[in-house]
Amino acid sequence: MEELIFIIDFGGQYCHLISRRIRELKVYTEILPYDLNLETLKKYILKLKGIILSGGPSSVYEKDAPRLSNEIFSYLINNKIPILGLCYGHQLIANLVGGVVSSEQIKEFGKTKCKFKLESELFEGLKDSEIVWMSHGDQVKSLPEGYEIIAQTDSCMIAGYENKNKKIYGLQFHPEVHHTPSGKKILYNFLFKICKCQGNWEIKDWLEKSIEEIKNQVKDDGVILGLSGGVDSTVAAIILRKAIGNKLHSIFINNGLLRKNEPEEVIKTFKDELNFENFHFVNAENIFLERLKNITDPEKKREVIGYTFIEIFEREVDKLKSKYPNIKWLAQGTIYPDRVETKATSTLSSKIKSHHNVTLPKNMKLKIIEPLKDLYKDEVRKIGLELNIPKKIIERQPFPGPGLAVRCIGEVKKEYLDILREADYIIQKEIESAGLQSRLWQYFGIFLPVKTVGVMGDFRTYEYICVVRIVESVDAMTANFARIDYEILEKISTRIINEVRGFNRVLYDISNKPPSTIEFE
Repeated sequence: MEELIFIIDFGGQYCHLISRRIRELKVYTEILPYDLNLETLKKYILKLKGIILSGGPSSVYEKDAPRLSNEIFSYLINNKIPILGLCYGHQLIANLVGGVVSSEQIKEFGKTKCKFKLESELFEGLKDSEIVWMSHGDQVKSLPEGYEIIAQTDSCMIAGYENKNKKIYGLQFHPEVHHTPSGKKILYNFLFKICKCQGNWEIKDWLEKSIEEIKNQVKDDGVILGLSGGVDSTVAAIILRKAIGNKLHSIFINNGLLRKNEPEEVIKTFKDELNFENFHFVNAENIFLERLKNITDPEKKREVIGYTFIEIFEREVDKLKSKYPNIKWLAQGTIYPDRVETKATSTLSSKIKSHHNVTLPKNMKLKIIEPLKDLYKDEVRKIGLELNIPKKIIERQPFPGPGLAVRCIGEVKKEYLDILREADYIIQKEIESAGLQSRLWQYFGIFLPVKTVGVMGDFRTYEYICVVRIVESVDAMTANFARIDYEILEKISTRIINEVRGFNRVLYDISNKPPSTIEFE
């Protein structure tokens, strides 16, 4: 029997991460906005096994705070659908049932030790005290009769509660993030102990459903795919080809912001190895670099790159329309982290940075189709394996849509890009030579437009700085800097300074995400 968990989005950055964790446990999830109507809910009631209320940036006592309607809340309780509130969701449930929520002087952000009441089914298999990830300024201060406290920290007396009879649970902390080591076990208990899920959903089920949805959506229209050659756009391309065959036209644009040898490698892969019929190559390096002149603001860079991409795609469509008049769609390999950082999933979410492929002009002629928009990178890779895509593509490290423009701090110049490309290539080859690529998420160079003094032989140098950024991650929502052996870092540094004319100093970035982002811009 089909089973479904709904996640209600209140604007939390981790909303889709909750969904991803649950899918890992082989239970299908869908995300709905907080202002959904009752009729939408009723359509799914036969297969709905539980509801999770996400976190969010609001305070429940604010005038315009997002809320779940009393009508829907009562309907869920009357139909005995288990409810789990996380962070803001935890506070909202308390507020809905007559509890008290208030702002506190002592805030909790980061890792915190939490004590659990192990009699609760939610904490079965945990120790009585474990580390959790907190991120809140408000707290639940009191609960009505029927609700029992099941978790506490030193500064938060109601870090968790339950009403076992009504199947209502709340947690102030985030079990969905890796920084809560037993968080996945807590979600497992909610799904399988409380919601009685069977866990019969597979990623290949999503693939089959996605192909059918694309067929129904596109019908007889043609689709142009913005191809980068990375894992996301490649997986999107294969899915689209399975769905619509030769109605797909893949366009690869060299924007001059790619890594060393990348244009040649992408062309060879798609034309010779994957045998794509309608593959089109456009060399637009000069256009992009001209439009990026004198632009230093990262958001403006993304906007210029995004709009220029669309303009070129539409120009290519005009060229192709005489032969293929039904082209009406632009497909992109956008994945969820692109969208969550661009505030594209909820009007309540806090914008971190724009991504070029979700910063689109309002007057676009083409309709957008994004087969991977609700997936994380590791899920995309699993889909790629299902599709038998070559391993060299599946294991390729992520590369930002705006390319080296966001790794070249400040103004983008061809001179800077050429220097950076060479250094980046050295980093890539040394990491691969050390056999570290499979355990690392990303490894790359950054151009800093700051000159420092150096000495090479008997001569003074005055050249730029290269920053080396190497991180470990699972889903790009959080990341840790990689603790690379000093001998490897020294070799990278020595090669860059000796072989790349333009750099005389190499720095290693030891920032984690959060608070930093993986990319510099």
